[in-house]
Amino acid sequence: MKFWQAITWAETDQLLDIARFAEDLGFHGLMSGDHAVYPESIEAHYPYSENGLPPMRPNDEYPDQTAIFAAMAAVTKTLRFTCGVYVLPLRNPHEVARASATLTILSDNRFILGIGVGWMKEEFDIYGVDFRKRGKITDEMIEVLHKLWTGEMVEHHSENFSFPRVQLSPAAASPPRIYVGGTSDIALRRAARAGNGYIGAGTAPADVKPLLSRLDTLRGEYKREQLPFEAMLGIADTPSRELYQRLAEDGLDSTVAPPFQYALGKKRSTLDEKKRFMEDYAENILRHF
Repeated sequence: MKFWQAITWAETDQLLDIARFAEDLGFHGLMSGDHAVYPESIEAHYPYSENGLPPMRPNDEYPDQTAIFAAMAAVTKTLRFTCGVYVLPLRNPHEVARASATLTILSDNRFILGIGVGWMKEEFDIYGVDFRKRGKITDEMIEVLHKLWTGEMVEHHSENFSFPRVQLSPAAASPPRIYVGGTSDIALRRAARAGNGYIGAGTAPADVKPLLSRLDTLRGEYKREQLPFEAMLGIADTPSRELYQRLAEDGLDSTVAPPFQYALGKKRSTLDEKKRFMEDYAENILRHF
């Protein structure tokens, strides 16, 4: 099993040291979080809590993904990087294609584009993007990205994106991998149909095996069961060696250690506190797999 460390809300000025230390300990990668903007007032429609209220606050840090991944890749050699998840339909496909291709090249293919459709309507309103169309925009954008990543002269004409013949350079020798996040059946279908992997947040241990089975079934429906595919799930339970041994037997490919805010029980923490948590996690869990 592969083990990732969540760095969502971690202090930005600590990230390079976290990356170096995580690599030394044997973590497979780091997973960040994303919001384009964070409004002062938000309706209670967060999908991953019972009361609909998000756990984050406006002063929680959401640094630019391109900048942090490039910086962390520059000080490591094996560590992978992804976002769980990047709100794709808010962004311009040409900018995403260029940034992700460049990151893939500079990181020696250690970058994964983790995407989702987003849940915060206010964020879409501020960007001037129709929240109701975010799923369709995402599907069209994935198609556009794959065209641009060929590095050839391409054009595209659809409901949401239309452009004449253009060429992206530099293009990576292998296109960036796309992992799709979300809990709806539509999200699972998108992962099975168009993704190289799936990112799940807060999955109950009892739900892991049925979820993996559902993804396998859907990949079969889309005739993609023969292609490489990774399910990366954050588990809604106390981390333990025994827990992950059971989940590995259920077929789980990789998992994510909780964000430091959850693991340490406070909003802010020192670099040394984060290192101690990662060291304990590596000693008690990671090194037994």
